[in-house]
Amino acid sequence: KFSNATVPQAIYTPENASYTSILNLHIHNKRYKTQSMPKPLAIITAQSENHVQTTVTCARSNDIQIRIRSGGHDYEGLSYVSDVPYVILDMFPLQSVDVDIESSTTWVQAGATLGQLYYQIAKKSNVHAFPAGVCPTVGIGGHFSSGGYGNLMRKYGLSIDNIIDAKLVNANGFVQDRKSMGEDLFWAIRGGGGASFGYPPQVTVFNVKKAVKEDATDVAYKWQLVAPKLDRDLFVRAQADVVNGTVIVSFIGQFLGPIERLVPLVNEVFLELGLKQSDCKEMPWVHSTTFWSNLPNDTSIETLLPTSKEPTAMYFKSKSDYVKTPIPKTALKDIWDLMTKYNNIWMQWNPYGGRMEEISPAATPFPHRKGNLFLIQYYVSWTEDGVEANNRYMNYSRSFYEFMTPFVSRSPREAFMNYRDIDIGAKHPSNSRSLKEASIYRVKFFKENFDRLVRVKTSVDPSNFFTHEQSIPPTSGYF
Repeated sequence: KFSNATVPQAIYTPENASYTSILNLHIHNKRYKTQSMPKPLAIITAQSENHVQTTVTCARSNDIQIRIRSGGHDYEGLSYVSDVPYVILDMFPLQSVDVDIESSTTWVQAGATLGQLYYQIAKKSNVHAFPAGVCPTVGIGGHFSSGGYGNLMRKYGLSIDNIIDAKLVNANGFVQDRKSMGEDLFWAIRGGGGASFGYPPQVTVFNVKKAVKEDATDVAYKWQLVAPKLDRDLFVRAQADVVNGTVIVSFIGQFLGPIERLVPLVNEVFLELGLKQSDCKEMPWVHSTTFWSNLPNDTSIETLLPTSKEPTAMYFKSKSDYVKTPIPKTALKDIWDLMTKYNNIWMQWNPYGGRMEEISPAATPFPHRKGNLFLIQYYVSWTEDGVEANNRYMNYSRSFYEFMTPFVSRSPREAFMNYRDIDIGAKHPSNSRSLKEASIYRVKFFKENFDRLVRVKTSVDPSNFFTHEQSIPPTSGYF
């Protein structure tokens, strides 16, 4: 069905010497690199729009499932693993980033990384940027199609709130743009909003650390009250880690302005943080992207560009929650104790408010807007091989998530799709039309928007060619 002679240097089958290296090139979670994991019949490294079209039509005509990968950061490996016969459509060669400063817009291909996008914008201007995530190796395709969450969201919303056009290959192999696909499908693939931003030449960043043995609990509690209400030019993440047997909470901030404006602004409403001028550093916005990757301040922005080196993978499990009311101090202390007991869990708390409260939950499929104080990411990682270690750490993740139940959203307990977690519900690839299975996770990700997504899916892909364990099923064939 797939032949290397068809498209030279674009198709890799298990017979190719480079097959394994291409497969592993964009796998960041070691749980999905084991020998027991299902492997694709072929990997198609698309190098043109036509390669994408040909792959879609060929796979569909031969009843082979397709998994689409850009950066490979899918936490549950759904973009490159399936339990039924499948091929991987690897988008990473499609990395064009065309920046037009005059119109303040950019066309970017799905295989480009966030780092490439930031780098190319910075090469053209020091007062333009785009709201997206902080990890430079994340692929554009997966990031944008599931929301596009980042430290500029309180000012400008998500990536999807600022996408004004898109091109896709549909299930019939045809290329469509916003006009030809229609507004329903454009809505469904996360379109909407404007894409023009003006920035100061310098932004200010800081990282203030507090130990729970000192005043971290008081500061973390106050953070919940003020972080969503701060000036929308300011984003302050709270990150709790276990360091040498104790929990350290880092308050990591980015301000779209100078130090002399930032410090009094923070101290007026968040004096507990104790922010000083010496904690802060001004830099061009593009350099703040390396700051968020915890790299030295003098790191070259060339590090934002992808390399051909296979990533250093580790085993990990991630989960998410939304918080709508402040977590009490007594509960915070219990959380620190459980983190210390397990010793390998960290949490990121990302504040809402600002622009996120002003966008309607129905404006895009992403419904988590007004009413949220912050989003939590839980992250458990380990290095030991073997089933016993895997089961132990996965149980740590699930038990910690269960412990957090009283303090997070309920009816439904919401989840962030970019932090992929099949624990909250999944359908098997061989039963991919099941409404009953899809309904388990649909309200967590999409709430009231799910029904509209189903209608669009039924209209554009009634045979359910594009599918995975947490995809949207069509109405036809529900059971």
